[in-house]
Amino acid sequence: MLAKKSVILFFVALCGIASAQTFEEKTVDAGNIGLNVTNVGTLGRPNVRNTPDGPPSMEYPLNSGIEHLFEGGFWIGAQVGGEIRVSSSAVDAASGYSTGRSGFEFTALGPITERSTLTNSDYYSGAAVSHQDMVINITDSNVYVPGSGIPISNHQYPLKAVVHQETYAWNYSFADFFVIVNYEITNKSNNRWDSVYLGFWSDMVVRNVNVTQDGGAAFFSKGGAGMLKDQTSFYVFQVSGDDAAYTRSYGAARILGVDWRNEFLHPANANRFVELGYPKPRVNYNFWEYNSTTGLTVFPATDNAKYTVLKKSLGDKIPDYDNRLRIASNKVQLISIGPIPSIEPGETVTFALALVCAKQLPDPNATQTTDTEVARKELYDHLDWAKRTYIGEDVNENGELDAGEDLNDNGKLDKYILPEPPKDPQVKFVPNTDYLDIYWTKNSIESIDPISKKHDFEGFKLYRSNAGDDLSLDLISSSNLIAQWDSMGNDVGFNNGFKEIELEKPVTIDGVEYFFHYRINGLLSGWQYMFILTAFDEGDKELKLDPLESSFSTNNYRLFLGTDTAAAENKEWEVGVYPNPFRTTAAWDGESSLTHKMYFTNLPASCTITIYTSAGELVDQFEHNATNYNGDDIRWFNDYGGEAEKRVFAGGEHAWDLLSKAGQSVAQGTYMYSVTDNRTGKSYQGTFAVLR
Repeated sequence: MLAKKSVILFFVALCGIASAQTFEEKTVDAGNIGLNVTNVGTLGRPNVRNTPDGPPSMEYPLNSGIEHLFEGGFWIGAQVGGEIRVSSSAVDAASGYSTGRSGFEFTALGPITERSTLTNSDYYSGAAVSHQDMVINITDSNVYVPGSGIPISNHQYPLKAVVHQETYAWNYSFADFFVIVNYEITNKSNNRWDSVYLGFWSDMVVRNVNVTQDGGAAFFSKGGAGMLKDQTSFYVFQVSGDDAAYTRSYGAARILGVDWRNEFLHPANANRFVELGYPKPRVNYNFWEYNSTTGLTVFPATDNAKYTVLKKSLGDKIPDYDNRLRIASNKVQLISIGPIPSIEPGETVTFALALVCAKQLPDPNATQTTDTEVARKELYDHLDWAKRTYIGEDVNENGELDAGEDLNDNGKLDKYILPEPPKDPQVKFVPNTDYLDIYWTKNSIESIDPISKKHDFEGFKLYRSNAGDDLSLDLISSSNLIAQWDSMGNDVGFNNGFKEIELEKPVTIDGVEYFFHYRINGLLSGWQYMFILTAFDEGDKELKLDPLESSFSTNNYRLFLGTDTAAAENKEWEVGVYPNPFRTTAAWDGESSLTHKMYFTNLPASCTITIYTSAGELVDQFEHNATNYNGDDIRWFNDYGGEAEKRVFAGGEHAWDLLSKAGQSVAQGTYMYSVTDNRTGKSYQGTFAVLR
């Protein structure tokens, strides 16, 4: 898991107790979406466009550079004794969060706590809801930065709310594209809040930060937006820009609902509220040009203006609003739900929303950058899975436990329930010169679905990318199904059984017993292949569930074939270099002089590699250790090779970036090299050429 702490200090106080508190941010990255969270209630990382090599902001897929969020945060508005009061954790601001800045009115009540339902996680907790929970506590009660005497700008009248925020994320292949944010809001004042609205403000913008050269206003001005017919979601996409061909993605937010006094407040349950004599709940959408002060849609600078946009959709009074949203511009977004009739002192309500990403699918009847129903198909599916996860057993969304809904037989209505695919198989990859051996365990077969209570394992699937997909920003999606083995005698899958892969006797490697094996021949040394091994179940016809597959994000690995150390040491020792000659214009070699790579091969397990000019001048020197080599000493792997811990190399290979020890690109010419075995002292010399 990624985690990052800042050294910016601010102070937090509640009930007169002040303490120094460090601003903290962590990354939700259990699945295939990376979302930055902070302990002051903001989401996203505003500096991601300037420092794309840092933690993600709201990146999907992970490691693709495709970002969907500048910053976002929670809003709450209410009438208190006839006065309008609004508190927000984020608003339009060029550089994002800063202590005491207007609109950033919540302060931390402690650090971020991480939890996980995964028993093999360092953060395993029986209180966890998902594979990765992030838990924070914030309050708007402070009008001064405690301990400093500095006022929080334009925050003289707080609601005195305490918010317990939890984010939930899963690594399942059918649920790794969203993060659910759950807010428990408690009225800590002595006054009743009336006509309460809860919302999420965001500056969502879809850009590829690894590719685009745009900065400043140009970075934000290429976005379009839309509202979905379900009346609970908005989405954003990229209309134009220098990186448009490398993006093709949607970011979205969906209001999931509010729990208030044992009632489910949501447009889907509106009739219930009307029957009780309350106003009909609705979801409101607002979009305005960033920090705008003129025109039909302007930045709401005051509490009254903020409450108005929480309460009403601007689109209700603007002609052709939907088409205007699709025009490229620098928009920010606000989605809200209400009214909650009242919240008494000491009372708590719960508000949940989902942040969702999806690919923008090509539409054969439209241009690729056009936002159409066809283009949004995956987005609809992903939004539906987010909703399905949230409502759990409450299939009809009425907030009550009805007959047949208690799937886990505990006598209560549970949310955040997902059917579970089989466990991820534990896998071992053993690369060689032109083939790959794959071994895996049988733990998937023993999985029990928590809802059906059945051993519903069906089979395994193996995916692989192709040589030449090296520079793909989404190598998971570039991987194709190359083999499948599943149970015989049913109507699921191929019915081809497991005879091809079952070992007669288990093989033990590094203390782990492996029961299955598959060999793939004809692979090319030095090229990157992504391999993904998953397990899937038979589905559940009673629950209308298709077969579910285990995680792509957990069980994907980057394989780099080549000679192993045994080959180097058990024959006449001949170190090689490839490609030789090396051509610096090779298309597969990255997009700059910093992302070249060539390989030394047939290396001993531990050796020193030294490179000289033809005149004998030292160019570079580095160490090779087969047990821990992962390519992180050159930039190519950091840009295109994914997570270092998921790279698997043959032990006798080491890449070099054709940069001198001073970081300069080497000139065209002939070079000499020496490889010295650190164990035996034996050396081998050779030459290679660089052509431009």
